[in-house]
Amino acid sequence: MISPLAYVDPSAKIGKNVTVHPFAYIDKNVEIGDDNVIMPYASLMSGTRMGNGNKVYQGAVVAAVPQDFAYTGEDTLAYIGNNNVIRENAVIIRGTHAGHATSVGDGNFIMTGARLSHDVEVGNHCIIGNGSQVSGNCIIQDCAILTSNVLMQGNTRLGSYSLVQGGCRFIKDIPPYIVAAHEPIAFYSINTKVLELAGFSETLIKHIAHAYRILYKANTSQHDALLRIQEQVPNSPEIERIIEFVKTSKLGIIH
Repeated sequence: MISPLAYVDPSAKIGKNVTVHPFAYIDKNVEIGDDNVIMPYASLMSGTRMGNGNKVYQGAVVAAVPQDFAYTGEDTLAYIGNNNVIRENAVIIRGTHAGHATSVGDGNFIMTGARLSHDVEVGNHCIIGNGSQVSGNCIIQDCAILTSNVLMQGNTRLGSYSLVQGGCRFIKDIPPYIVAAHEPIAFYSINTKVLELAGFSETLIKHIAHAYRILYKANTSQHDALLRIQEQVPNSPEIERIIEFVKTSKLGIIH
């Protein structure tokens, strides 16, 4: 059902069973899949590519023009996957350069007033808390959580199943499976509660904790710490993910 009081550009492609409420705005060069709900005063701007089963609340903007001085007007994109919730006044900015895009996976919850800047990549089943700001070219891996009013600086990464406590800001990468807290931000603990809810075994959680004790408490170089993890911690995909994340960090990891 598309309200006659909504604005829908004639060129927009809209799937089956889509509800567009009064005063919503759907621009040209927009493609929307099936079973989406667009609430009043939400705006899907040029470059939106939306999958199925999403709900976009009042005042949210998808595919906003980049706030980047390098942007020169190219037709760039913002991909939104399936079954996401985008709450009131959240803003998702599209890519800066032709061929680039901002992307949001499946099953994410983007809360009130959050902002995803240009060329951000968000995985699946993440939570972006109220008022959190994600700067350009950041990567948020699957099942990660930014609580309220977090500032994620440009080009940083947040690892899978990690959680950043409210009000923190960070300029380095945060590895998987941990809680980051304090000012300045630092490793706080393993994200045990979330890992348990996700079905991680007690043994695996202990192995993850052992790896991070070596990485953060062994009083050795990062290179030697990674070698010790490989030698001392039973191998698993999760341990390999930690090692690979740290090895590939361009900005370094938080202290």
